[in-house]
Amino acid sequence: MVEWRAGETRRSVWRAGEVVFLRKEPWRAPVNYGCLPGTLNPADDAEVDAVWLGPPREVGETVEAEPTGLLWLADGDHKVVFGDTADAAPLLAWFPQERGARLLSAGEAWAWLAEIGLG
Repeated sequence: MVEWRAGETRRSVWRAGEVVFLRKEPWRAPVNYGCLPGTLNPADDAEVDAVWLGPPREVGETVEAEPTGLLWLADGDHKVVFGDTADAAPLLAWFPQERGARLLSAGEAWAWLAEIGLG
């Protein structure tokens, strides 16, 4: 579920089965950002975060695709990546160095999803 469209400052969130406006951010999203509804990331007790690389998608769009990678973060709040990972530089640059952002493979994304009970 896309919550924040690439290139825009208007940010929404998935709540109670719908996408609702959250706030205007001071920066534009470098990627399409959202979540996998009905999932739970134990690191933050919220839906698993997802990013879609490539052209902007519509807020509220449901995208069915196979993971192409996993954005690994030191705090465990990993994000499942979809799209061409050759376009991942803006995503990696979005996170401060102390979060240790690394792009892992699709296989590692599936392994992490299985580890948290989703694979």
